[in-house]
Amino acid sequence: MQERVLVVDDDPDILHFVRVNLELEGFETETAANGRIALDGAKEKPPDLVLLDVMMPEMDGLTVLRRLRSAPATSNVPVILLTAKALAEDRVKGLNLGADDYITKPFDVEELMARVRTVLRRAQHMRDLSPLTGLPGNFRITRTLEEKVRDGGRFAVVHADLDNFKSFNDHYGFMRGDSVIKFCAAVLLRAAEDSGDTEAFVGHVGGDDFVAVIDPNYVEEFCKASIRYYDDGILDFYDTADALQGYIEVMDRRGERHAFPISSLSLGVATNVRRRINSEWEASAIASEMKEYAKRQAGSVYEIDRRT
Repeated sequence: MQERVLVVDDDPDILHFVRVNLELEGFETETAANGRIALDGAKEKPPDLVLLDVMMPEMDGLTVLRRLRSAPATSNVPVILLTAKALAEDRVKGLNLGADDYITKPFDVEELMARVRTVLRRAQHMRDLSPLTGLPGNFRITRTLEEKVRDGGRFAVVHADLDNFKSFNDHYGFMRGDSVIKFCAAVLLRAAEDSGDTEAFVGHVGGDDFVAVIDPNYVEEFCKASIRYYDDGILDFYDTADALQGYIEVMDRRGERHAFPISSLSLGVATNVRRRINSEWEASAIASEMKEYAKRQAGSVYEIDRRT
């Protein structure tokens, strides 16, 4: 899929020149001769990147940038400013307003293309990180699993899930719930580091679901360490009275109170040691199946698929 670049400049020669070179490099390109046209077009169909001239009549580029950043549809669209070499103040203002990079006029085409690719690559990387945990998201998880299946080497996939997290979130609120999610991410990263696998991968699917991809020789140590660290630290997120009694009471919609045990960690593991795994979907399905076995047991538990 082609990446879309919106070029905004009041000079038609520059618009044409930049557009031609971007299209030669394989980008889909749209142009806008002024800030108002640019804003309308970007909000209607957000581009992957905006190349924005600072010096324009009616509405200058800094005003356009400010409005792009304040509109929900375009707040995260990367912007490269096109600035006059002498106007360092505009570059500083632009960066403070949220510009991702700038290039001075007159510019070299190769430098412009290099900056476009760098900013797009950085933006893609940032989009695929969980804003809560900073861990890689679904795109990177899928790509990592695809590579493991394609390479044909031995690997293990771990699906980690928090038990009784919804009741915790309902009882204490989403802010404390987010703290537990971040705590779990730190636990899994620490366990991966301690496991001995220097290439272990940990990703955040979303909510209270995590995935790790690790060498089968180290996966059991990873699971044991994850459970140890989680159980050692989870009580810190409970009120003292709840921690001492070992459960929290949550009222349902009918006004009935239910007791939920302290949150625990369930891990399901799929490996291709004993049987062939043909796709990332199959690996994910097996790990999820094993996680469900683990969740049927009390406390923090891991289950490894050992079927042939």
